[in-house]
Amino acid sequence: MQRFTTVLFQGISLTALLLLLSSCGVQHTTVNYPLPSGEIASPVSSISTDPALILLESEPEECLTEELDALRNTGNWEQSYNIPVSGHEEKVHYDFPVVMNKQVQVYLDLFQHQQRKQMRKWLARSGKYLPMFRAEFREAGLPEDLAYLAMIESGFNQRAYSRSRAVGLWQFMKGTGKQYHLKIDRYVDERRHAEKSTKAAAAYLGDLYADFGDWHLAVAAYNGGPGKIRRGMKRYKTDNFWSLAQHRYLRLETKRYVPKLIAAIFIAKDPEKYGFTNIKYQSPMEYETLRVGPGLSLDAVALLCNVSSRKTKSLNPELKTGRTPLNKSYYDVNIPVGTKTLAEANLSRLNSVVTTGYKTHIIRKGDTLSKICRRYKINKTTLLKVNNLRKGKLIAGAHLRIPHSTVRYHLAPKGSQGKIASENLILHTIKPGESVSKIARIYNVPPQLIVSWNGLRNVHKIRAGQQLALYIDTSNTQSKQKISRTESVSPVNPHADSNSKLIVLSQQKKFSVQAATDNNVQVSWYKVRRGDSLWKIARRFNLSTRQIKTWNNLRSDRIQPGTRLMIKDV
Repeated sequence: MQRFTTVLFQGISLTALLLLLSSCGVQHTTVNYPLPSGEIASPVSSISTDPALILLESEPEECLTEELDALRNTGNWEQSYNIPVSGHEEKVHYDFPVVMNKQVQVYLDLFQHQQRKQMRKWLARSGKYLPMFRAEFREAGLPEDLAYLAMIESGFNQRAYSRSRAVGLWQFMKGTGKQYHLKIDRYVDERRHAEKSTKAAAAYLGDLYADFGDWHLAVAAYNGGPGKIRRGMKRYKTDNFWSLAQHRYLRLETKRYVPKLIAAIFIAKDPEKYGFTNIKYQSPMEYETLRVGPGLSLDAVALLCNVSSRKTKSLNPELKTGRTPLNKSYYDVNIPVGTKTLAEANLSRLNSVVTTGYKTHIIRKGDTLSKICRRYKINKTTLLKVNNLRKGKLIAGAHLRIPHSTVRYHLAPKGSQGKIASENLILHTIKPGESVSKIARIYNVPPQLIVSWNGLRNVHKIRAGQQLALYIDTSNTQSKQKISRTESVSPVNPHADSNSKLIVLSQQKKFSVQAATDNNVQVSWYKVRRGDSLWKIARRFNLSTRQIKTWNNLRSDRIQPGTRLMIKDV
């Protein structure tokens, strides 16, 4: 969580000072690329620098401080419990148990005044998610008003990220997300997937209610952890949240959770009563899916659908790198409703071109050639040659050109399949110890293209002796990359220029996916934790212990913490 310091100069007016101290609704950012108005990029949370994919802070620290200060002045929580709800509220139907007390009133005041701008934004966003949320909770037999839990958790933001490293609309921690079957790896984080994370939230909340039999306690446990709430109930011999909150046992950050939710429900279900008029609610989220192969960029998906890249990225924020996973044989990307027919027709026409682009690095005091090469993942010889340097001596303030591969996409003319001439085909025979990543570095091409060209089911599924097809355009001689220097390379055209710029033209048919068969099963990996048993793991994934033992060549039921088990989606 970023901390923000406001420098106050002499002569500033008292009014301006109060505005600065109540700046919860006016958020700040220090990133140097465009973000949606009022959003803060989380400084440690995202592997992407794309403003459409980067994670955003779920709650500015000013807001938290403001809320805690206000709650400290409310006095006794237990005695203020159960002040009757006024007649007006009774005309609105609630299926979550609401009460009116001092703590709820604090949040009603904050939302109407200091945090008014923030609340208006949340209300507007609610239109996008509420229909789906209500349907999921209704199907699970839970109160539909639980949909507003996402309002106070993330502000209805799929890319929200908290100081405690919780992610998504429902702010799942990594362990809890995986426990409720959300996939989280280097390519995908389903905590950011609206529909899948909502199903997980409904399952988790249902389990908490089954444990505690009280929605206030269940919601407090969602935030503070069920173990903490259970121990508090036992210690103070109470089954009532407000009685438990009376003690100092719970942190105020957890106590605030219940009154904040109740206040949010009051305002969201009757906004005009609290002065929130003319809200421009976002349209409900709708999408259809397109099945594509591994490593396909969301920019390419946008081209297939003839929509903006920002649109496809907003529909697929769970793709951490902006591409479909390299460790799956196919992926169903979300696309705008009404574009599937066009996208499927365009699949065979999609070509990708890999070219060399350049970034600029300004040398700082303390920089070394090794540091810069590690940062940008290039070798020293390349860096020196690109910048016409003979020695590694660096001068602070000077600029260095940093080469990097970029991929552009275009559609071949209608009726064309964008076929590559055979003279552009290079066959690489895999040597022992080589990986897709290593081969990609040899040819200066993205690994996801090697995966897609060769129809690999998994980026890790290659073996020594296997041949990989690489599609190299040898018509440009600007680069000094020598593709014939490696014994494992067999150029189809022996007369091709060995000093070619590596421009890669990929046939989109290699991105397309065949229907799933017995030989095309999705595979994931599960890391055994302390206390796990083979029976527990099999039950979690709705499998038999025999299946898991067969896939992992296990001779007994004994497993050790830290072991990685193959799990097939059968």
